[in-house]
Amino acid sequence: MEIDRSLIGSVGEPFTVEVEKGAIAKFAAAIGDPNPVFHDLEEARAQGYPGIIAPPTFPVSFNPPEEPVWTRDLDRRRILAGEQSFHYERPIVAGDVLTCRTHFIDVQDKEGRSGRMELLLQEVRGRDGDGALVFTHRKTTIYRAAKGRG
Repeated sequence: MEIDRSLIGSVGEPFTVEVEKGAIAKFAAAIGDPNPVFHDLEEARAQGYPGIIAPPTFPVSFNPPEEPVWTRDLDRRRILAGEQSFHYERPIVAGDVLTCRTHFIDVQDKEGRSGRMELLLQEVRGRDGDGALVFTHRKTTIYRAAKGRG
């Protein structure tokens, strides 16, 4: 067990994301989603949105300026991306200014074909200017055991 479990429950420093329509359009193009609500204001409004909305996986692009203390010293060569999920209270809209924080939720031990691993569970939560929760991006990071320790 290499991930410091005493840090479970820790919360990273807040960081601000200003959601720009150009960033939304570029992200939608990068994932190959031509839905007009991601770049056409009139179409977004016609579908009942207050403005251009972001694709559901857009929060993967929200990164804190500093890495959380609980992952800072991990060996990057042993990290794999795992499962991700997104929950929305409302869509992310161009013009939103979101305050985000990364939360260290848990660590689970697993045994796989290649040996022991730790599953690091984190959430990035984004709130609007009124403090209302807009989204929760839950992610699992796989941390493989060092060679000879699995």
